[in-house]
Amino acid sequence: MKIGSIVLNSFLILLLVYISIVVFLFFYQRKLLYHPSENNYLDETQLNHKIEKTFIQSNDKLVSWYFKKNSKFKTILFFHGNAGKLDNRVYKLNELSKLNINYLIIAYRGFSGNTGSPSENGLYEDANSAKVWLNKNGVKDKDIIIYGESLGTAVAIDLASRYKFSGIILESPFTSMLELAQKYYPIIPVKLILKDRYESKKKLNDIKSPVLVMHGRKDNIVPFYMGQQIYEALSVPKFAYFNDQDDHMMEYNNELISSVKKFLEQIN
Repeated sequence: MKIGSIVLNSFLILLLVYISIVVFLFFYQRKLLYHPSENNYLDETQLNHKIEKTFIQSNDKLVSWYFKKNSKFKTILFFHGNAGKLDNRVYKLNELSKLNINYLIIAYRGFSGNTGSPSENGLYEDANSAKVWLNKNGVKDKDIIIYGESLGTAVAIDLASRYKFSGIILESPFTSMLELAQKYYPIIPVKLILKDRYESKKKLNDIKSPVLVMHGRKDNIVPFYMGQQIYEALSVPKFAYFNDQDDHMMEYNNELISSVKKFLEQIN
């Protein structure tokens, strides 16, 4: 009886710990998913080109950088990942500015000093607001290239599933946040508690624009097979840049830039 009581007590303690973890994850999951920087100062000094700092109306005003090189060029609409600020992408923007394109990069609600709290539907709303802003400034959908980075690939795919654009670039995409969460938390009932699911793979059939998928085979955050699955599931003209050495944050080297440039030439 004594041993049985010890076993029962141990089981109840473990069950209580497990339930506590599940409850914690339910209420704090967005804190684990979204990581805005605590320092909201945006450093533009490392840019090798001049940008216009603008504010796009969504739930509130979203700080954004707009680079207009030539009104005849297409415009990249850039959606960043789940962490950091606009200036954390300076090394990418510097390379993109050398190409024959314009770009608009937005910071989501709660990021880069913006008010509000990020959520799946909130980010979708922010993305749509950025598209509308470009439209109002004379850039038609047919002249927009959607660019998504990591979490931003889900934002890009959602927007591209509702409108037809010139093209789409996906850097380190994932199939769904549900599948990714199941990989990291295999013993947690994520199907029951996950709020922001980002079901990208389910939306691919609605995409009508050509797509470039870029992914590093050594990605230790979003497994490479997810990017490969996204690529294989696409039924539109598609292109791939799969690098054997790249981790999650892909190196913006000559090979990657060459792939982007070639893609831009193809869709032109």
